[in-house]
Amino acid sequence: MKETLQVIPLGGVQEVGGLNMTVLRYGDDIIIVDAGLMFPEEDMLGVDFVIQDFTYLEENRDRIRGLVLTHGHEDHTGALPFLLRDLDIPVYGTALTLGLVAHKLREHHLLEHRTLVRVKPRDVVDLGAFRVEFIRVTHSIVDGMALGIRTPLGIVVHTGDFKVDPTPVDGELMDFHRFAQYGEEGTLLLLSDSTNVEKGGFTFSEKEVSRAFEDIFSTAPGRIIVSTFSSNIHRIQQTINAAVNHGRKVILCGKSLVGNAQIALDLGYLRIPADTWLRLEDLGRLDDKDVVILTTGSQGEPMSVLSRIAIGEHKQIQIREGDTVILSAKMIPGNERSIGRIINRLCRQGANVIHEKVSEIHVSGHASKEELKLMLNMVRPHYFMPVHGEYRHLMAHGRLARKQGIPQENIFLMENGDVLEITAEGARKNGKVASGRVFIDGKGVGDVEEMVLRDRRHMGQDGIVLVLLTIEKDNGLLVSEPDLISRGFILEEEYPHVLSDIKDLVTRTINELDRQITADPALLQAKVRSVLKKHFRNTMERRPMIMPLVFEA
Repeated sequence: MKETLQVIPLGGVQEVGGLNMTVLRYGDDIIIVDAGLMFPEEDMLGVDFVIQDFTYLEENRDRIRGLVLTHGHEDHTGALPFLLRDLDIPVYGTALTLGLVAHKLREHHLLEHRTLVRVKPRDVVDLGAFRVEFIRVTHSIVDGMALGIRTPLGIVVHTGDFKVDPTPVDGELMDFHRFAQYGEEGTLLLLSDSTNVEKGGFTFSEKEVSRAFEDIFSTAPGRIIVSTFSSNIHRIQQTINAAVNHGRKVILCGKSLVGNAQIALDLGYLRIPADTWLRLEDLGRLDDKDVVILTTGSQGEPMSVLSRIAIGEHKQIQIREGDTVILSAKMIPGNERSIGRIINRLCRQGANVIHEKVSEIHVSGHASKEELKLMLNMVRPHYFMPVHGEYRHLMAHGRLARKQGIPQENIFLMENGDVLEITAEGARKNGKVASGRVFIDGKGVGDVEEMVLRDRRHMGQDGIVLVLLTIEKDNGLLVSEPDLISRGFILEEEYPHVLSDIKDLVTRTINELDRQITADPALLQAKVRSVLKKHFRNTMERRPMIMPLVFEA
């Protein structure tokens, strides 16, 4: 059999902001790059998280040599607790990345007996046929890494999430030299971040946020409430720096934010002067002009601290005139409506709300078009596979690569589960492996199927009507008139005639049916459902979920 390198995306090439996971296989050796989750879209009612289908990995568990992490964001690490329930594999990452992972595994009671191996930039680990080097990149989280992966067929470079930031908050510059060396040596395949490929020019430096914070902090008359992602340690640091510069104390709210800040502080990634970080209980003794509150909820999450503040349900924090609220995060597509509601509620209570559309209080962590061109020209790959994006992003990145001199036949736009095979003779797509999305609802993993979501959407949009029927077991006759219960359909008190008409219709239908049908609960349910479905459609143009329940007496 020919020497073959397989590259298989199990997530991250049909979506932005989640499910990032790529598998590399050579012979009997497999490595995994990242294991991210995705937060539910608006129509995924009741779903907490979405993860990848792990079938392929479970079927090849004995071949997996390790999992390497590019950075600590949830869309690259969030699926680890679910993956490591069934697979005992070593996980490699930098200090902060593994600090965040360990905290998450501890919450799931999975940390014990799991192998977490800490690495530093330029460290190299041998994983079967693969030799993996960690390369520093700049991103919106500390300790972001790209990967230089040596295989028997050549070098694969995976950029992870990156941007070119000449003035990073922590002073740690991207390792341009190492990327250029891989380019000089000859790179077989480049996998590159496509998130911002549609954005021209260069992405602003994180330091731009500091300037915006300084302007806001110097003029804000009262308390300042800053909402950001709990993993954005750079943004937390910049908020603390601005607070210290203006003589304010900082109070952190939100379990994930407090936990991540403490991890970063313990590892030396966050610097907070003594007596600056105070407890929420200290809020009452501070003047408004001396307070900065750092919290979560920038995406309008219903149970987040900022959401509870906006609707007046937070026990210690209530908005008042003079407060300034800064939403220091990008509005993720799909969350605009929820964020808009929070902004309106905060404004109605007297707050001055500042967000990315009115001030430079957020910059992206992803490379724009000119930076992506720079990466292509540094690495100079023979084959190119764009990742981390929807299909339109991958296509745009492919066009960009074509303009940089990569032949069209060497550019591969993949879907989740596609297999890219590379041999000494060339590269081609060759088949698919099991892939897809698995819904997490509470403690259930994979027990929510698309049909369940469809039913939830149906009930949420059109309501439900329960029809309770009591039938004599011997002759199939109604013992009493049907009972009706509706939710989300009509107000029963205001429209009693509607329910009365339904009861009469059901009673007439049952009385006219053959006794063989009424004696069979399944047939009776189907008939009542069919009659009511037609009735609601013709008289009201509504389509509630109809659930007849038959009791035999």
